[in-house]
Amino acid sequence: MDDRARALDAAHRSATAFLGTLDERPVWPRASLDEMLEVFGGALPEEGADPAAVVEELARGADAGLAGIPGPRFFGFVIGGTLPAALAADWLVSAWDQNSGSAMLTPATVALERVAGQWMLDLFGLPATASVGFVTGGQVANFTCLAAARNAVLARAGWDLADLGLHGAPAIRLVVGADRHGSIDRAVRFLGIGRSEIVVVDADEEGRMRPDALERTLEHGEGPLIVCLQAGEVHTGAFDDFAALIPIAHRNAAWVHVDGAFGLWAAASPALRHLTEGMAQADSWATDAHKTLNVPYDCGMAIVRDPADSIAAFRTGGDYLVYTGLDPWDVTPELSRRARGVPAWAALRSLGRTGVAALVDRLRANALAMAEGLDAIDGVEVVAEVPYTQVMFRMGSDDATRALGAAILAEGTAVVTGAEWRGRAALRCSMSSWATQPSDVERTLAAIRALAAA
Repeated sequence: MDDRARALDAAHRSATAFLGTLDERPVWPRASLDEMLEVFGGALPEEGADPAAVVEELARGADAGLAGIPGPRFFGFVIGGTLPAALAADWLVSAWDQNSGSAMLTPATVALERVAGQWMLDLFGLPATASVGFVTGGQVANFTCLAAARNAVLARAGWDLADLGLHGAPAIRLVVGADRHGSIDRAVRFLGIGRSEIVVVDADEEGRMRPDALERTLEHGEGPLIVCLQAGEVHTGAFDDFAALIPIAHRNAAWVHVDGAFGLWAAASPALRHLTEGMAQADSWATDAHKTLNVPYDCGMAIVRDPADSIAAFRTGGDYLVYTGLDPWDVTPELSRRARGVPAWAALRSLGRTGVAALVDRLRANALAMAEGLDAIDGVEVVAEVPYTQVMFRMGSDDATRALGAAILAEGTAVVTGAEWRGRAALRCSMSSWATQPSDVERTLAAIRALAAA
């Protein structure tokens, strides 16, 4: 074999070996950043090394610093595993090495992404003519949608942002819920919208924006308006009442954006679709395929109802660029990028409509089982309802809650991550992986039961 073939063979063997350890290895990394820097650091070698040997060295050295994210008991943050077809497709994406910003240059990968986007719009019940831009994740999806929103609401106010810039532009009112995800605030900071321009609307005990509070908020003030709603609060999993909130916002000439990093996928399940009722009336939506759909990092989607709004924000110039209608670089900030939508196509093709629904339903069932089991453990309290895939719990005091969280990570059976809810420490379990079986829930509960007793 030549160098490339031997290196790929070494990567395949190392990847297969890693995946084979997932059921038994500690789910949290066993090495710190400093230890990993010690393994890989030092001066740059004067001489190169055999490519296959480099891959083997890389895999061997990294092992202790890897989390078991692709495994069945990683419940931290909101991170899914990787479906087999999506993983294999991602390997092909790296081998093909296509710059997927232009349909003229890479028609195969752009076609795959376009079809994947159409399939997602169908699953979500969103307009078939919307633009779908594949970006790195939920953060950049929110940024991309809100950039289109900023352009559009300023244009309605008679301000051409592309020509005049932000200096002197009408102030944008950005209305958010009290329990929005931090990526919204970060996205608008990138867009030149300051904290003083953010208007916060009260939320209920589950983190849902209150329609009466939104109504009162929008009674006062004028000028360009963006309202951000949420499908899936990151702690409780709660969904805003879109059917009530979106009409209120639209009566006040607002652009409505929905942050649905993991929650948009509820629309793919007949049993859970009610959570997203009214959501399709918004103007943009952000979601993340490496969460609920279980494709590899990175793969977020920025969805905008009117592609003209995406083009106004992102279409570039350059006399060497050839346009083919609606290119990927027309709807996202990137020009050069990998074909991150191809694994999404493979995941959807491998599951089909019924498989996606079954995956979402299984995640919810695992969340309900986890909540029921946690509630039965002495000293443990499940904090909120479980409408979707998030389970939040705590012990009697903040110190005990944090100690339990640290003990769970050290023990290694599973990963849950810490949070704060209504001023108190909590632990959050996110059901996001296709690999999780009822036995994994039981195994995790047994470990937490023993640790809580100790």
